[in-house]
Amino acid sequence: MSMDVELPVLTPKDFATDQEIRWCPRCGDYSILAQMKKVLPTLGIPRENIVFVSGIGCSSRFPYYVSSYGFHSIHGRAPAVATGLKVARPELTVFVITGDGDALSIGGNHLLHAIRRNVDLKIIMFNNQIYGLTKGQYSPTSPHGKRTKSSPYGSVDAPLNPLAVAIGAGATFVARSVDVDIKHLGDVLTRAANHKGTAFVEVYQDCNVFNTGAFEKASKKDQKHENCIYLEQGRPLVFGNDRDKGVRLTGDGETEIVSLAETKEDDLLFHDETKDDPSYAFRLAQLRWPNAPEPMGVFRCVQRPVYDEEVDKQYKERIAKVGNGDLNTLFNSGDTWEVK
Repeated sequence: MSMDVELPVLTPKDFATDQEIRWCPRCGDYSILAQMKKVLPTLGIPRENIVFVSGIGCSSRFPYYVSSYGFHSIHGRAPAVATGLKVARPELTVFVITGDGDALSIGGNHLLHAIRRNVDLKIIMFNNQIYGLTKGQYSPTSPHGKRTKSSPYGSVDAPLNPLAVAIGAGATFVARSVDVDIKHLGDVLTRAANHKGTAFVEVYQDCNVFNTGAFEKASKKDQKHENCIYLEQGRPLVFGNDRDKGVRLTGDGETEIVSLAETKEDDLLFHDETKDDPSYAFRLAQLRWPNAPEPMGVFRCVQRPVYDEEVDKQYKERIAKVGNGDLNTLFNSGDTWEVK
């Protein structure tokens, strides 16, 4: 006789640990951790089925501070470790916590392949545009001309656009938020956690020691509505403190900023995160400060086959056809090649 097991009701406190949180005072990581602990109880998933995998960096201490399973892996390899875990244990909900340096420099290759495979991972990338743990060198997302300890005369690198990279790799869920906009961040994390497939979320995170104020345009209450477009499915791209500006397409397919005093809302771009063609989401990702307001929210949310589910399907089909394997028989089956 089967019986339904009622899961205990969890709260954010159930996901807290006894570990001392070793981030600098006022670091944006505290806010991201707090919102994650609020989101996790709403998912209806037992703690033992949740895993956080991280690489190296300030953000990568995250698994110590969440009462679930976790791996603090090696630099840039969190997506690879998480992929192996998800394929071996597809019933687990796996989060990848990474930073702009960890994910986009040494880890760029692993990140791209996790995304293009559409592994069912929730990749949360903290972007503070700096290497914080190693004390303030410029990172792959640092703006051109940024003066740091490793670029004292200004960085000459062109910065990577993380969302454009993810969309170019075929990400099925792409979103952006900012550390201190707690309701918006919570909503985005919830959407990502419930997505089937790779969810890539860029979180603008303030490093108040080595790069403070980098995202004031998105975090300050008196600035964010003037500098950000908050994406709403099926709604026009409108922004401004008085919601008096918008984004539309020109005749040659380029985006332009217009005044609603001169343009009707019906002539603006209307947000559609479900477009299978990634070109729309990619166009949104090109809206960047200082020339345009930056979008916040979900850029793309589509469905396609999930890597770990496809691997599990193959595995089960093979077992159904030939039966369970026998390692002892395999190991004693004789030479598989001959060396002369």
